[in-house]
Amino acid sequence: MQVFCKSTDGNAEFRCSVCGQGFVVFWERQALMERIALVSEIQDMLLTQHRNRLVHPEGGFWAPGHNTQRVTEPEEALAAR
Repeated sequence: MQVFCKSTDGNAEFRCSVCGQGFVVFWERQALMERIALVSEIQDMLLTQHRNRLVHPEGGFWAPGHNTQRVTEPEEALAAR
């Protein structure tokens, strides 16, 4: 399953536990069990980003690490694949 996490200052589906940055999530599939399985993996990624870069990628990122290029919109990322 591919998941795109996009940073937001508005209503967020979840927040980074270190800096409080909010993220909305674009899920490739809608199965609830798949979403639940990836939530802790996404939180681990956010922590790792702070350890490695001290910031989250601008615009957003694919989780769990399917595509590491920086993008501003999920549509842009899908077009680049």
